Amino acid sequence: MTLLAEIQKLDTPNVEFSTILPVLLLLGGAVLLLVIGSFLPKRSKTPWHATFTLVTAGAAIISSVVLWFRVRDDGAIRALGDTVRIDGITVFLTIVIAAGVILTALLTDGYLRRERLEGPEAYVLLLLSASGGVIMASANDLVVLFLGLEILSIAVYVLAGLHIRRARSGEAAIKYFVLGAFSSAFLLYGIALVYGATGSTNLTAIQSFLARNILTNNVGLLAGFAFLLVGLGFKVAAVPFHSWAPDVYDGSPSPVVAYMASGVKTAGFAGLIRVFVYGFETSQADWRPIVAVLVVLTMVIGSVLMVSQTNVKRMLAYSSISHAGFILLGIDAATDRGVSAMLFYLATYTFTVAGSFGIATVVGRAGDNSHTVDQYRGLAKRSPFLAFCFMILLLAQAGVPLTTGFVAKFMVLGSAVDVGRYWLALVGMVSAVISAYAYLRFVLAMYGEDSEEGAPKRYKVPVGAKIAISASVIVTLVFGFYPSPLLQASRTAAPIASAAPQPTAAAQP
Repeated sequence: MTLLAEIQKLDTPNVEFSTILPVLLLLGGAVLLLVIGSFLPKRSKTPWHATFTLVTAGAAIISSVVLWFRVRDDGAIRALGDTVRIDGITVFLTIVIAAGVILTALLTDGYLRRERLEGPEAYVLLLLSASGGVIMASANDLVVLFLGLEILSIAVYVLAGLHIRRARSGEAAIKYFVLGAFSSAFLLYGIALVYGATGSTNLTAIQSFLARNILTNNVGLLAGFAFLLVGLGFKVAAVPFHSWAPDVYDGSPSPVVAYMASGVKTAGFAGLIRVFVYGFETSQADWRPIVAVLVVLTMVIGSVLMVSQTNVKRMLAYSSISHAGFILLGIDAATDRGVSAMLFYLATYTFTVAGSFGIATVVGRAGDNSHTVDQYRGLAKRSPFLAFCFMILLLAQAGVPLTTGFVAKFMVLGSAVDVGRYWLALVGMVSAVISAYAYLRFVLAMYGEDSEEGAPKRYKVPVGAKIAISASVIVTLVFGFYPSPLLQASRTAAPIASAAPQPTAAAQP
């Protein structure tokens, strides 16, 4: 009785499971799929592994929509002892990550059958990784953010080496793991430094402390900013933390890369929004110059190196780096409009990049090695469907009007102009022009050149891949012509913090 009385006295947080239902669905779905899959044959005529994953991700989206209306009407929800914050950004990015899971699962089924790698493992890891991304999107504590990042990352490290009969897949996994471990160490050390400077890892408490106190010695805090940027910058492939991306994208299974460029990148930017735009809101003067440098390096280097690529997966890797620079403009702006622009960009880019790697999955054929520009010469005559879809998706990434890419770039550049960062907007426009050349080169190869000798006369497009690619093109065109619904949703989700109080005291860490 004494022990029970002591336990009852403990200050344990109330757990409202409905607020974390999307995470529970993804985690529970992964465990259930693993258990069921262990009792059934790996090879099956029916794609039940993919179907189970689609249903689980769909359930996470439905539960997120329910939370959306609750958050919109009642405001942000703080759960698990204020370590988790459910607001518009959490719900919006959860839906984006789950959409990335659905697109990846659709691409994965045909790929695994083609490569004779059937089994539930890829789908289990995909759901586990997505749950980590959702945890990052809802984290209100740096320790919770770190746990989410590790759940996200470890599963993706294994996914990168999924193709056990392809040496380059194993090399990609090792490189991604080693460099990812270094970035995690930087992030963890940054958390320790921020804790030493502010006395807390809770982002709300950090924001309040920095708003009410002026640090007489903020070297430790500035170092913490830098280390956190290293850790999260690695996940979004920001320069100079991008060196892993081309090799890992090239070596990993193409459907896995679709998730890396969509779900993993979305989770990384969710962490940046939580930490810098919200937690370090009152210290913008300290970290914005560092972010501005990252923006310039990422946009310029990503765009310039795209031009020389003859491998479509490496070209899309540098494209992803360049797009990360554009999305970082929203972090640099650190305003509601900047966050709204980031949310719109991440939502639309998820579909354009997943569709692009879906096409690479099909054109890559058995072995997943046919990714040079020669494979795309004359594609319009051999597979009009794939050529047309790839053209639309490439033009969208180039920012051509009447596509989502144009609206997304216009929004992030507008957020930079709003805060007087005209020079960053100018660099962005120049980078967009440079990268457009690389995209158009592949479009011209598909429509303006003859096929190489020995090229396949036609491609077999699995049903799942056809659905994913078609959905990506439809979203790209529909929201390019009529972006208002998605724009309104991103604007509704963007506000995450009220005005912070003014500093009232000095503090010596």
